[in-house]
Amino acid sequence: MSDTPSEMRRHSSLVAAGIGLSRLSGLVRDAALAFFLGANVGADAFRAALRIPNFLQNLLGEGVLSASFIPTYARLLEEGREEDAGRVAGAVLGLLAMLAGVLVLLGVAFARPLTIVLTPGFAGDRLELTVTLVRIMFPGIGVLVISAWCLGVLNSHRRFFLSYVAPVLWNVGILAVLFGLGATAVLEPALAAGAGVVLGGLLQVAVQVPSVRRVLRGSLRPSLDIHLPGVRQVLRAFGPIVLGRGVVQVAALLDLVVASLLAVGAVAVLGYAQTLYLLPIALFGMSVAAAELPSLSTRDPEAREALTSRLDTGLGRSSFFVLGTTVGFVLLGGHIVRAIYGRGEFDAATTMQVGIVLGVYSFGLLAATGSRLLQSVLYASDDARTPATVAIVRVAVALAIGVPLMFNLDQFVVDLAEPFGFRLADDGVVPTLRPVDEGLRDAATNQLRLGALGLAAGSAVGAWIEYVLLRRSVRGRFADVRLAGGTLPRLLAAGVLAALVILVLIRVLPDLPAVVDLIVIGGLGGGVYVGVCWTLRVPEARSLVDAARRRR
Repeated sequence: MSDTPSEMRRHSSLVAAGIGLSRLSGLVRDAALAFFLGANVGADAFRAALRIPNFLQNLLGEGVLSASFIPTYARLLEEGREEDAGRVAGAVLGLLAMLAGVLVLLGVAFARPLTIVLTPGFAGDRLELTVTLVRIMFPGIGVLVISAWCLGVLNSHRRFFLSYVAPVLWNVGILAVLFGLGATAVLEPALAAGAGVVLGGLLQVAVQVPSVRRVLRGSLRPSLDIHLPGVRQVLRAFGPIVLGRGVVQVAALLDLVVASLLAVGAVAVLGYAQTLYLLPIALFGMSVAAAELPSLSTRDPEAREALTSRLDTGLGRSSFFVLGTTVGFVLLGGHIVRAIYGRGEFDAATTMQVGIVLGVYSFGLLAATGSRLLQSVLYASDDARTPATVAIVRVAVALAIGVPLMFNLDQFVVDLAEPFGFRLADDGVVPTLRPVDEGLRDAATNQLRLGALGLAAGSAVGAWIEYVLLRRSVRGRFADVRLAGGTLPRLLAAGVLAALVILVLIRVLPDLPAVVDLIVIGGLGGGVYVGVCWTLRVPEARSLVDAARRRR
């Protein structure tokens, strides 16, 4: 059942297509939130409230189940033991539903103390709105844990598209309630979006259930049986992987804790920038890793040369797209943000604020996407401890760098009248390790400070630390690892030429409508990047151009 490189490319393309559609719907959702909420108190409260219960989904959901459940389940299928595979899937479903249910009840009951602990800088209306939203959202996020189980089953059967496109319905649920109740003033927009999270979660699970029932063909046996051999294996892997993911999620919560100490708007700004930053990671990192994991789980552990070839193919594929995206985010971040978010409550200063944060985040893109595939190699070899240990190091580095920068950069305010677009605030003091004045953290509107930039910088450095450590582990034990699969010099040459073209176009073109501006500059820059990569015989560029020719 092991996949050939061409099948790997097709499977990763299906995953990327599903993720692309779901992330596109996420951009539409965020554009609607930006229109109604801007980066003000409602936006901060919604982002913070979503982050708190999202800890549950990320801890028990897709990443953990993919790494602990798929290897065991896929091996049982490979051995022709479909009945045993169904029993394992049923036991995992039962245990997962019970655990998620208990945690949801605890989350709703203790919403206030959780919010106070995790957003110590929130007060007044911002705190109260966040507590209410946490109570509303927890059940909806709990349902998404079951969606992750569906994804694990379908991926193991090489059904890659549906589970990754299903989150479109999650975003549709949010949009439906936001426009149906929020826009008509039946509910405050932030509360309407919170109710939409619950509706969207139910829709996301419902659309996958029929396909799951078909692939299991009656072999599913829901239970709480922890004594089945396959279940014990899943649980043994589950603990260390939860630890590793837990470190990552604790880091996300720590980001929320420290971001709450920044001026109003920082939490929302980080959220808007992260939606864009995570798009290429999901499209080009997760898609390759997800398509590879079932095959890696059944590979010959001694086939070092074959694994090296697969890694080169996977890393080369993701890096081709990601390096081009990095150039675009760094040079056109403000243009992208303006085209997607720049309307309603989202003004020009907020656009610049988010664009700068996005540009800094993007310096970690190449490392973050590569790490996804290297983690899959280790998970497929039943090594969950190494990714967990590396995650702890990454988090420590990111916080050690990000927190001091955060407090100092929060002394700077966006000012479009200045040559660089920002200046030291009138009451600003640097260097400092203290939060800004409490009044800036209890205001009603975005204070346009740059503190979020510090957390983005720490994240980028941490991503590279993670990649280097994972690469060392995989190279020493399983296969040779080359950054970008050996295509990096060619990709860098193409990226530099594309960057020069973009800079010239920014300088010479007149002001155009936001979307037209982005299409013209980004399109020409992207064309140069792909053209140079094709000339330099980068495999993915050749494949992309050949596919376009066939369609013509």
